[in-house]
Amino acid sequence: MPELFASEIRTAELVANPGCFPTTAILALAPLIAAKSIALDDIIVDSKTGVSGGGRTPKLNFHYPECNESVAAYGLGTHRHGPEIGEILTRWTQQSVQVTFAPHLIPMDRGILSTIYVRPTEGWDAHRMQKHLAEFYADSVFVRITAALPTTKDVSFTNFCDITTRAMGNRVAIVSVIDNLIKGASGAAVQNMNVMYGWEQTLGVL
Repeated sequence: MPELFASEIRTAELVANPGCFPTTAILALAPLIAAKSIALDDIIVDSKTGVSGGGRTPKLNFHYPECNESVAAYGLGTHRHGPEIGEILTRWTQQSVQVTFAPHLIPMDRGILSTIYVRPTEGWDAHRMQKHLAEFYADSVFVRITAALPTTKDVSFTNFCDITTRAMGNRVAIVSVIDNLIKGASGAAVQNMNVMYGWEQTLGVL
């Protein structure tokens, strides 16, 4: 994930692309966890993905008649991206992080929207978190901190990740969206390759 690990990527011979679900969660959470702005024992990542998020291998539940006009949770407690989110957040922030991750399949072609529920620590609220995210990603061309609630259409066919925050009682909701086939896959791969070769991150993806 170049936004967080660019210095390591520059000297690496092999780079593993991040998962699409983890991209939405990690980009939204990493700066806030590093700033000690949220409770680490109460992080819920509720994610929705389009059908292409299931890959190209034919599966019954991804056939159009099966998934159209339906929303389904899947992989609860077993999805491989749950541990990936916790592992990378722990590695980058040097704090022990575990998340409750709930993926859902919705009837659209592409896109991921994650709504992340956190409890702010003392002195932090949605407004301060939004400001901190904007400052952290000020030089990251592919992460946009938005005032409006982002939608999957806002990032379709792009390498952008759009993020915003909202107060919800004693919690803060963080909404993070990407195109799972670009920022969640091929676009991220090109971005990583650009970093490895010392090229502009935007080359070929903007």
